[in-house]
Amino acid sequence: MQRIKITAGSVVALAELNDTDTARRIYAALPLTGRAQTWGDEIYFSIPVQCPVENAQEVVALGDLGYWPPGAAFCIFFGPTPASHGDEIRPASAVNVFGKVVGDAKVFKHVRAGEAVKVEKAESEPL
Repeated sequence: MQRIKITAGSVVALAELNDTDTARRIYAALPLTGRAQTWGDEIYFSIPVQCPVENAQEVVALGDLGYWPPGAAFCIFFGPTPASHGDEIRPASAVNVFGKVVGDAKVFKHVRAGEAVKVEKAESEPL
């Protein structure tokens, strides 16, 4: 299983990637940097990776990492968005879920729009 480290503002978190073509393409492009944009309890930023729609989901789980094909964006979901109904976590439109934050994804609530985000391969550490 491939692991990545996400540094966003003062927040540092690990995530595990799933076995999808989207995950492989993003991992191959690392390191990636951007500026956080926020939409409810979601952080996203454009990345120079093109992926087709792959098992895209309209509703995601807490901590999911998604790739948003229309904007070539890396998305981190940690709570409801403006499109959510109730407690569900709903992206602006369907995303390819390619991984999940390890631990409490709500730490990303501390990240503000415009803060630097860096995604890199995690050092091989025992779980």
